[in-house]
Amino acid sequence: MKAKHSIFLISLLLLATACGGKKGASDVDLIQNPNSAQGYNESQKMPRITFETDMHDFGQLMAGENISYSFKFTNTGNADLVISGCDASCGCTVADYPRERIAPGKTGYITVSFKSQGMSGYQVKEVTVASNTQPARTKLRISATVR
Repeated sequence: MKAKHSIFLISLLLLATACGGKKGASDVDLIQNPNSAQGYNESQKMPRITFETDMHDFGQLMAGENISYSFKFTNTGNADLVISGCDASCGCTVADYPRERIAPGKTGYITVSFKSQGMSGYQVKEVTVASNTQPARTKLRISATVR
């Protein structure tokens, strides 16, 4: 038992020292983003995506219905907004988003479509919008009660 304990401690010590590398080297390699620590800063050129709403309830619908909702957003920042993708939490949900740059002050839409085939009961689905904003990910949600 004592030998096993000693081997474990030696292994742990080797693992800790092997991963250390040069002291402070990783600090220099961190991604530098002036807005990451403080949040949005008006003096920095940075886009900001602002949605009118981040949740839409379709209410009740019959199983098999295909429905969609367009989330309106505005670039309230001071640099071009680029949406790099939208990931849905389920294969029954798909999002269509603008592929072009959105200038400051301009609006756009992300259309989320939901297929209710094979579903029943209360459903909540998420779409994660990835963009060049801070934070880089924004969640949109849809819900419906499928009968």
